[in-house]
Amino acid sequence: MRAELAWQARPGTAGEIASALAGWNRLRFEVTEDSSPGCDGVRYCYTPDLGIFTAVTGANGDILVPEDRLRAAMGMALRLGESLEDEIGRLLGTAWDNELETFRRAADGAPVRWLNAV
Repeated sequence: MRAELAWQARPGTAGEIASALAGWNRLRFEVTEDSSPGCDGVRYCYTPDLGIFTAVTGANGDILVPEDRLRAAMGMALRLGESLEDEIGRLLGTAWDNELETFRRAADGAPVRWLNAV
Protein backbone atom coordinates (compact mmCIF):
# COMPACT_ATOMS: atom_id res chain seq x y z
CA MET A 1 0.00 0.00 0.00
CA ARG A 2 1.08 3.55 -0.61
CA ALA A 3 -0.09 6.79 0.95
CA GLU A 4 0.83 10.43 0.54
CA LEU A 5 -0.10 13.31 2.81
CA ALA A 6 0.62 17.04 2.59
CA TRP A 7 0.93 18.64 6.02
CA GLN A 8 1.75 21.91 7.75
CA ALA A 9 3.18 22.26 11.25
CA ARG A 10 5.87 24.00 13.24
CA PRO A 11 9.53 23.50 12.22
CA GLY A 12 10.95 20.25 13.57
CA THR A 13 7.74 18.26 13.20
CA ALA A 14 9.19 16.19 10.34
CA GLY A 15 11.73 14.66 12.75
CA GLU A 16 8.98 13.76 15.19
CA ILE A 17 6.91 12.15 12.43
CA ALA A 18 9.93 10.22 11.08
CA SER A 19 10.81 8.96 14.58
CA ALA A 20 7.27 7.73 15.17
CA LEU A 21 7.06 5.99 11.78
CA ALA A 22 10.52 4.39 12.11
CA GLY A 23 9.29 2.64 15.25
CA TRP A 24 6.97 0.56 13.08
CA ASN A 25 10.04 -1.15 11.52
CA ARG A 26 8.37 -2.55 8.38
CA LEU A 27 7.39 0.71 6.69
CA ARG A 28 9.24 2.48 3.93
CA PHE A 29 8.75 6.23 4.00
CA GLU A 30 9.93 9.73 3.24
CA VAL A 31 9.07 12.77 5.31
CA THR A 32 10.07 16.17 3.98
CA GLU A 33 9.89 19.54 5.66
CA ASP A 34 10.29 22.59 3.46
CA SER A 35 12.53 25.40 4.59
CA SER A 36 10.95 28.28 6.47
CA PRO A 37 12.32 31.60 7.73
CA GLY A 38 15.29 30.75 9.92
CA CYS A 39 15.09 26.99 9.31
CA ASP A 40 16.59 24.78 6.62
CA GLY A 41 14.48 22.14 4.94
CA VAL A 42 15.02 18.51 5.89
CA ARG A 43 14.32 15.12 4.39
CA TYR A 44 14.03 11.84 6.26
CA CYS A 45 13.96 8.49 4.47
CA TYR A 46 13.57 5.06 6.03
CA THR A 47 13.65 1.50 4.79
CA PRO A 48 13.76 -1.64 6.94
CA ASP A 49 17.04 -2.77 5.36
CA LEU A 50 18.87 0.57 5.38
CA GLY A 51 17.47 2.31 8.45
CA ILE A 52 17.05 6.06 8.54
CA PHE A 53 18.68 8.70 6.35
CA THR A 54 18.52 12.41 7.14
CA ALA A 55 19.64 15.33 4.99
CA VAL A 56 19.33 19.10 4.92
CA THR A 57 17.57 20.33 1.78
CA GLY A 58 17.55 23.57 -0.16
CA ALA A 59 14.51 25.49 -1.36
CA ASN A 60 14.40 23.44 -4.59
CA GLY A 61 14.60 20.10 -2.73
CA ASP A 62 18.27 19.38 -3.47
CA ILE A 63 20.28 17.78 -0.67
CA LEU A 64 22.83 20.17 0.79
CA VAL A 65 26.04 18.57 2.04
CA PRO A 66 27.94 20.66 4.60
CA GLU A 67 31.63 21.28 3.97
CA ASP A 68 32.77 19.30 7.01
CA ARG A 69 30.81 16.21 5.93
CA LEU A 70 32.35 16.43 2.44
CA ARG A 71 35.83 16.66 3.94
CA ALA A 72 35.09 13.70 6.21
CA ALA A 73 33.85 11.66 3.22
CA MET A 74 37.04 12.46 1.31
CA GLY A 75 39.14 11.35 4.28
CA MET A 76 37.09 8.19 4.77
CA ALA A 77 37.44 7.21 1.12
CA LEU A 78 41.18 7.70 1.34
CA ARG A 79 41.58 5.76 4.61
CA LEU A 80 39.35 2.84 3.58
CA GLY A 81 40.51 2.72 -0.03
CA GLU A 82 36.94 3.23 -1.24
CA SER A 83 35.85 5.46 -4.06
CA LEU A 84 34.88 9.05 -3.37
CA GLU A 85 31.80 8.42 -5.53
CA ASP A 86 30.59 5.75 -3.06
CA GLU A 87 31.12 8.08 -0.10
CA ILE A 88 29.27 10.93 -1.80
CA GLY A 89 26.48 8.48 -2.66
CA ARG A 90 26.10 7.78 1.06
CA LEU A 91 25.94 11.50 1.81
CA LEU A 92 23.22 11.95 -0.83
CA GLY A 93 21.20 8.91 0.25
CA THR A 94 21.52 7.13 -3.08
CA ALA A 95 20.67 3.70 -1.64
CA TRP A 96 17.47 5.09 -0.06
CA ASP A 97 16.51 6.82 -3.31
CA ASN A 98 17.01 3.59 -5.24
CA GLU A 99 14.80 1.62 -2.86
CA LEU A 100 12.07 4.26 -2.57
CA GLU A 101 11.88 5.20 -6.27
CA THR A 102 9.39 2.41 -7.02
CA PHE A 103 6.96 3.93 -4.54
CA ARG A 104 7.48 7.47 -5.84
CA ARG A 105 6.55 6.35 -9.34
CA ALA A 106 3.36 4.78 -8.02
CA ALA A 107 2.12 8.33 -7.36
CA ASP A 108 1.71 8.80 -11.11
CA GLY A 109 -0.84 5.99 -11.21
CA ALA A 110 1.64 3.38 -12.42
CA PRO A 111 0.94 -0.12 -11.07
CA VAL A 112 3.49 -1.39 -8.58
CA ARG A 113 4.03 -5.01 -7.67
CA TRP A 114 6.18 -5.69 -4.65
CA LEU A 115 7.06 -9.39 -4.43
CA ASN A 116 8.47 -10.94 -1.30
CA ALA A 117 10.05 -14.36 -1.00
CA VAL A 118 8.11 -16.49 1.48
